[in-house]
Amino acid sequence: MAMRQLQGHAVEKVWGQRAIPAIYADTANADEPIGEIWFADAAAPSVLVKRLFTSEKLSIQVHPNDDQARASGHVCGKEEAWFILTAEPGATIGAGFARELSDTELRAAALDGSIEDLMVWHPVKPGDYFYVPAGTVHAIGAGLSLLEIQQNVDLTYRLYDYGRPRPLQLDAGIAAAVAVPFARSPVRAIGPAREELVAAPSFTIERLGGPCDHHVSASTTEPVWLMPIAAGCTAAGTDLTPGTVWLADSPVDIGIETGGGMLTARATQDQACQDRSETGAER
Repeated sequence: MAMRQLQGHAVEKVWGQRAIPAIYADTANADEPIGEIWFADAAAPSVLVKRLFTSEKLSIQVHPNDDQARASGHVCGKEEAWFILTAEPGATIGAGFARELSDTELRAAALDGSIEDLMVWHPVKPGDYFYVPAGTVHAIGAGLSLLEIQQNVDLTYRLYDYGRPRPLQLDAGIAAAVAVPFARSPVRAIGPAREELVAAPSFTIERLGGPCDHHVSASTTEPVWLMPIAAGCTAAGTDLTPGTVWLADSPVDIGIETGGGMLTARATQDQACQDRSETGAER
């Protein structure tokens, strides 16, 4: 394989957008709101990359950790990270609470809707990132376009949905939730114009900047996802268009021009996590 582009799969969502970038025009029906573009690959099933587009708030939700998910018959839990690409004025991400909540308080807040006010809504701008461990109560706000890197499992417990007629999973969600204040993960410089944004149990994420040449190690057992986030990126002599996602299974030399940028991700767990069970809710 060496390096190849992953094909996106469009997913309609009630909270999605009808106008998405032209680069995805061949994956979507423009008459329906598109919430996500999935970039999955059977040769590297541990990580799933998504591009999200929001016109409304997503449900307030939570994902279980590996142990909790396996106890209910799933392959793994779900931790994820978000990188903000575009943000309308006033856009926010909901993550964590101002204070720790008991299970009783969390349930009551989910039932009467006060969970929306108890959650901390973080203002966001392009270039911001969030690592969201399993157990974090969260909600992506409206007016955003972002990259999501996650464990490859479709397992969500919805706690509150603003009155939309969709089911909740309160018992499972409260059991999985760690209802505490959210802690932002610090960036770590690891080389010239190179930063580690996330070092999670299941994956790591780096941001490469320019003008600089970078070398990224990869192999068939440890592939790397390449996600150009600004123009001016080349890999192995190929121009990489922002919005595309690539997978490399051998070492690759990357060039980043001034103003360019790229995210890279690699799995840090050997076990494949690929579960399409319908037990969890969609967003």
